[in-house]
Amino acid sequence: MNPIVRPRRLRQSAAVRRWVSQTRLHPADLVLPLFVKEGISEPAPISSMPGVVQHTLDSLVEAAREAIDAGVGGLMVFGVPAERDEIGSGATDPDGILNVALRRLRDEFGASTVLMADLCLDEFTSHGHCGVLTETGAVDNDATLEIYGRMAVAQARAGAHVVGPSGMMDGQVEVVRAALDDAGFTDVIVLAYAAKYASAAYGPFREAVDSALQGDRATYQQDPGNLTESLREVRLDIEQGADIVMVKPATLYLDVIAAVKQTSDVPVAAYHVSGEMAMIEAAAANGWIDRDRMVTEQLTAIKRAGAQIILTYYAAEVARRLG
Repeated sequence: MNPIVRPRRLRQSAAVRRWVSQTRLHPADLVLPLFVKEGISEPAPISSMPGVVQHTLDSLVEAAREAIDAGVGGLMVFGVPAERDEIGSGATDPDGILNVALRRLRDEFGASTVLMADLCLDEFTSHGHCGVLTETGAVDNDATLEIYGRMAVAQARAGAHVVGPSGMMDGQVEVVRAALDDAGFTDVIVLAYAAKYASAAYGPFREAVDSALQGDRATYQQDPGNLTESLREVRLDIEQGADIVMVKPATLYLDVIAAVKQTSDVPVAAYHVSGEMAMIEAAAANGWIDRDRMVTEQLTAIKRAGAQIILTYYAAEVARRLG
């Protein structure tokens, strides 16, 4: 007997598949992370992230312009200073590389894009941790919070529309929100790295920021085996004033994205991180996968899981493809 129900009818052509597609990527969903390095005269390639570079201030502006013209939703900027110290002084210095870059981009583009700043000390500390250390070498949560508050204000003054506290310190969102409000920056958005896992997928990023980290961040980033912990972190961040919550990494934690989406009443973001990119590039270089299809498939999966904002190094490329 011939089947009456034929789901394949809705897959018979590209036009039909496009017509009934439930999940669609849009350029505005995508945010491009950018690295700017102090003291270099030309862009420096990052070997583990093909096509990604440490920018000069001039090349940063050009890359930002290309991404904005392609329609990306925003830019997330990371600074790589020439000098570091134990407390990450360059993070709060108005003349530190990240704050200089933010001013340059805000002056150039105004409100034509969403300008986002990474709010963490790991790029600025000589030890590579996301906070200041005690005499025993542990990360001092509360001493770090005080610096995060000052860092948030410095970034807002430099022109950031969004600050992204990513250090996974307890209470970071509350402190950042209060510091911004007290300084008159009530409209600056807080994108909380609410569920940031202690992942093996960050290795290439550490090359990108010239990280000095020894050891790991397992005492403050989340255990990869835990989910309820993430939901608690998300709930606390929302209670403390987060405007957006983010899961990081993305494709390795699609279940977490889906669970956060079910419980969050603020927008959900996800970060398609450096290691996820590097795996695609390495496999494609060996001829094992179709690179462009895999990029699109992974980003679609992240959106299908529930992230409406996706940070990805492929943002400008994919936005141009989507047209």
